[in-house]
Amino acid sequence: MQEIGSKFMADILLIDDDDMVRATTRAMLEIGGHQVREASSGFSGIDQFREALPDMVITDIVMPDMDGLETIQALFEINENVRILAISGGGRMLDSTTYLSVATRFGAKTVLKKPFLSAELLETVSDILQVD
Repeated sequence: MQEIGSKFMADILLIDDDDMVRATTRAMLEIGGHQVREASSGFSGIDQFREALPDMVITDIVMPDMDGLETIQALFEINENVRILAISGGGRMLDSTTYLSVATRFGAKTVLKKPFLSAELLETVSDILQVD
C-alpha cells in the first residue's frame, strides 16, 4: 500500500460474479488511484488472494458456487488480518441488509449496499485502509 498525501492507494481484489458491477466498481476504484484485480467467483478470488496478497478485498455476498460468506471465511483462513469490504444488492431469499449484517459477523470490516456512489465507495475504502 502506498500513501499519497492523506490518501492510501491500494492493491484491491474485487470479487463479484456480475461483469457490469465489476467493471463499474473497478472504474470507480481506479479513478481513486487504486490498482484493481478482478475475480468473477469466490474460488478464483481465493486463488488470486493467495498469489497476490492484496491490501484489501471487496467481495459480493450473493454469488453462485461459493458465496461471499464462504469466501470471507476462506480469506481469513489464509490471512487473519485481511481487510474485507462486503457488498450486496440482496438476493432471492433475503434483502441486502440481512446479508451484509451476517457478513460483518463473518469478519467484514464494513459493508456497502448496492448500488453505491463512487464517493461512498472511495470513502469506505479509505477508512478501511487507515484502520490497523
